[in-house]
Amino acid sequence: MFAQTVQAHVPVAFAGPGAGVAPLTWGQKAIMQDMRETGWTHNVSGAHPVPPGVTVEQVTAEFAALMARHPALRMRLGDGDGGGPCQVVSATGETVLDVVDVPDDADPADVATFAYDLGHARLLSHYDLYRDWSVKMAVIRHRGALVHRVLTIDHLVVDGTATSLLLADLGLAGRPVRRVADPRTVQILDLGRREETPPLRRVSDRAVRHWAEHLRDIPPLTFGEPAAGGRQGHRYWHGRFSSPAAYLAVRAIAARTRTDTSRVLLAVIAVAIGRATGVSPLTAKLIVGNRFRPGFAEAIAPLSQNGVLRLDTADTTVDEVVARARRAAVSAGKYAYYDPAQLAEVSDRLDAERGYPARISCRINDRRVATRQAADGGLGDDPVTAERLRRRSDETFLVWDGPLDHLPEQMFITVEDQPETVYLQVIFDFGCFTEAQAERLLRGVEEVAVEAALDPAAPTRVTAGSAGG
Repeated sequence: MFAQTVQAHVPVAFAGPGAGVAPLTWGQKAIMQDMRETGWTHNVSGAHPVPPGVTVEQVTAEFAALMARHPALRMRLGDGDGGGPCQVVSATGETVLDVVDVPDDADPADVATFAYDLGHARLLSHYDLYRDWSVKMAVIRHRGALVHRVLTIDHLVVDGTATSLLLADLGLAGRPVRRVADPRTVQILDLGRREETPPLRRVSDRAVRHWAEHLRDIPPLTFGEPAAGGRQGHRYWHGRFSSPAAYLAVRAIAARTRTDTSRVLLAVIAVAIGRATGVSPLTAKLIVGNRFRPGFAEAIAPLSQNGVLRLDTADTTVDEVVARARRAAVSAGKYAYYDPAQLAEVSDRLDAERGYPARISCRINDRRVATRQAADGGLGDDPVTAERLRRRSDETFLVWDGPLDHLPEQMFITVEDQPETVYLQVIFDFGCFTEAQAERLLRGVEEVAVEAALDPAAPTRVTAGSAGG
């Protein structure tokens, strides 16, 4: 963007407790499996404004203190006894703070764009965690003042909740930091060790048995074999769908059914899938945070794993699907903490018994943090009416942002942290969906939600045994 920038590397020495060696955690194994299957970095990265008057020395001190407080940030990979990697946390080390000077005559808006682009570039940059530290930090300096900070963290040490905790630690998340540490909070090395003990092995055993019940009779792929040629010569496309009308409708359904918006969104998405594809019951992977377990709430570690659920949407009402989604999601969450290697062994055995390889190729992820509480709050005195929903539906949009090289799923839907709208990041395999079918599915999310918000008896309009198309 700029003809010339100057970059300096300021040394950041750190030291902290919790050093040692341990096996990889189950969450780390799950992330590594995702990295292998997708080829994506799965980094967490973004740019944040710097308050006026903050100096390089202050940021350097904050960076060193962050590394000292959290052993996970001092973790790198090592060679384990069994031939695979292990985790190694160092007591001391040194990293760098990148200080990037941009031209004085640059427009501040362009500087903000430059910071965003740097964060995005680092999002896509692969780490070598046998060598690199898991955290990278840069500051952008304009006209002698620090204006933006770019923070990038490897997904092998954080998930969404852990990232929010670290941002709060740096004063970047609008969330107060705990003043008294929870003594139960597990550190990343201890977590890896615990997961090798008999009590947690039994937890994995129960979870894998739950998975086996769902995997035993699934088809080869959730939405059938690829048949279409793709979109503009590419099979995998990512896009964005936003619907303020669906947001209002989902809140109204949640209030009426006395559940939360996450369960309602799961039900509405499943019904929209059924209408567009004819697939019912839907077997899907649901990403679960696993934070409800003792000592996990504020752990700096990747704890999210796939849960599995089955949801029948045919020949019933949307409200009934919401009730089913609530029960199914509870079970999915209960059995979403397991050793991925053990699940892989069971999956291979079931493939042999079934006589064909099969996998669940639909994944749904509600990763809202900041906006979920507001969405789940009461409706107040402003009723959701047909006219109000109609006005907000004028703001709905769907855009296809570009192709991807590969995706292990046929469909991946993520509910994003955007206020007062249902904002979905989506990836479709257009070898299995036509563009019209994908658009019908996404716009169906709004359609289903609005119908059900206005009518408690609204039918799903999904018929058992119907064909998609």
